[in-house]
Amino acid sequence: MADVGMVDVSLRDGNQSLWGATGLRSAHVLQVAPLLERVGFRALDYSSSTAMGMLVRTHREDPWELTRRTRALMPRTKLQFIGTGFRFISWQNAHPETMQLVYDRLAVNGIDRVVVLDPMHDMDAARETARRLKQAGIDEVVGALTFTISAVHDDAFYADLARQMAACPDVDRVYVKDPAGILSAERARTLLPAVKAALGSTALELHSHATIGFSPQTYAIAPELGVEVVQTGCGPLGNGSSLPEARRTVANLREMGHRVDIDDRALGLACDFLDRLAAVEELPAGRPQDFDAAFLHHQIAGGVMTTTRRQLREIGMEDRFESLVEEVGQVRAELGHPIMVTPFPQMVVSQALFNVLGERYANVSDQVIRYALGAFGRPTAPIAPEVLDRVLDRPRARELQAEPPPPSPEQLRRQFGRGISDEELLLRAHMPGEQVDAMVAAGPAPQHFNPGLAPVLTLLRELGQRETVQDLAVGKADLRLSVHRRRESTAGV
Repeated sequence: MADVGMVDVSLRDGNQSLWGATGLRSAHVLQVAPLLERVGFRALDYSSSTAMGMLVRTHREDPWELTRRTRALMPRTKLQFIGTGFRFISWQNAHPETMQLVYDRLAVNGIDRVVVLDPMHDMDAARETARRLKQAGIDEVVGALTFTISAVHDDAFYADLARQMAACPDVDRVYVKDPAGILSAERARTLLPAVKAALGSTALELHSHATIGFSPQTYAIAPELGVEVVQTGCGPLGNGSSLPEARRTVANLREMGHRVDIDDRALGLACDFLDRLAAVEELPAGRPQDFDAAFLHHQIAGGVMTTTRRQLREIGMEDRFESLVEEVGQVRAELGHPIMVTPFPQMVVSQALFNVLGERYANVSDQVIRYALGAFGRPTAPIAPEVLDRVLDRPRARELQAEPPPPSPEQLRRQFGRGISDEELLLRAHMPGEQVDAMVAAGPAPQHFNPGLAPVLTLLRELGQRETVQDLAVGKADLRLSVHRRRESTAGV
């Protein structure tokens, strides 16, 4: 039997898939980090440009500072960043030298493992990104084979990509990334051996979401098919639209006769902390999913599914979800079967929503226009001619085609001033200025969080806003608390 390693996805993909990338704050991460360090994970799927942007936008916290503090608490476990290689936080493509600056600062701040995820599987672009990452000092570069089901994405397609990645001197490992959770055990029995044969001695990992219940079964047989590492989520940040839950995965792999060298007690403590956090913050826990054949059609990844449901609910149209899902499958086919991984799920779902709300392709986002113009590379299959004509036959397409190239780091420094750090420069260049201003004004983020104290602190904060409350006493078996409002002196008035 095989030795199987594990990568934890709770802090990045679990948070994005189940909690809309907004559930975790700096204090949460810093409290659980020492526990995750003890588990023995090979790496943590730690951050992405989306996660960094959400931390600034939602919580007014500095993602660079959080990375530095996490690294100090986790000196041994690799911290992973995932990116496309052509954009940072914003949807617009960034200058190659700006991306080099991103990689340089990631490495300096503690990131030592990066996934190269080119959404078009453009190997020239992936090789160039891997080269730049190594230039920045990233220790481990992981090439992503993003799995999807279509007429063109067969085993031979992925084996050819794996062969090219194995031949690249700057790619250290490869993983099969299944964002929609549609890799069945049956398909894995042909796909994974084909990929492993093409990789030779290059290590193979598997990342498969639990969205329709396939991945726990696929993980159970993956080691016998050449997979050395599987990726999971801890406690409430596993299952559902996230990845298989870590404790159950360990139990299943051991039951199949494989060896999983992790600290079970530390894993239990990490899961317990996240369970208490979810309860206190009223965040949903992932649950094992029933099989849903519709996912084989629309392939909407977990994080996008969560966000889409929330957006429909906010505009009072949650009842249109099934119609939207059907339209997503049609739009994806018309756009040449883009793999449903960032930024394409957001692009396809947004276009499907436009189509459901009005005439099909009457409204088209700038990102769909850029996609049709080739800004993201060449689609695996051609865009439907009538859709291509409809998208490009509009004034906005001509405006975008004439866009100037993205600014270089030197141009950004002239624009934003030379008195700020490179980290702040990168945030200001790719986010609204008022959001970065709010982050700076908020000061250092809290570093401590105790789920047991959270209800008391919330009570005190809310009572503090009520000027009629002068004294408060709380008594229970393990807690006695008295609070008196300070009265301002009136002497000399």
